[in-house]
Amino acid sequence: MKLTKNQTIVNDALKDAGRPLTAYQILDIDEVRERGLKAPLTIYRALEKLIREGLVHRIESLNAFVACRHEAHVDPPAFMICTTCKRTIEFSSKSVRRALSRQAAERDFKIDNMHLEVTGLCEGCRGAV
Repeated sequence: MKLTKNQTIVNDALKDAGRPLTAYQILDIDEVRERGLKAPLTIYRALEKLIREGLVHRIESLNAFVACRHEAHVDPPAFMICTTCKRTIEFSSKSVRRALSRQAAERDFKIDNMHLEVTGLCEGCRGAV
């Protein structure tokens, strides 16, 4: 897949960050500004395309975005988010989603959208407490 210049800049910024960033945090990165991105709308447009292509995920609870760390997704991703440092770990949601789908079916409930985020403390933050 061919990315535009702006999409490449935003994708690179998220990969380099290694943690979720808001669109405004992406815009505040010196290298992003030096490469010509100066408006929030430009960042949001690039993020929309990157999300559609599966290269970036939106972390709903943080209203932020993170680079995808997997090659391809069979199932929608799920995330473990450290409440202290905001480190985000992407993991397969297959078994959890299967269990929730079964629970919904037993209750005659149709799931339209399932977004899974789990919060807690990462190993580094647990050791610091």
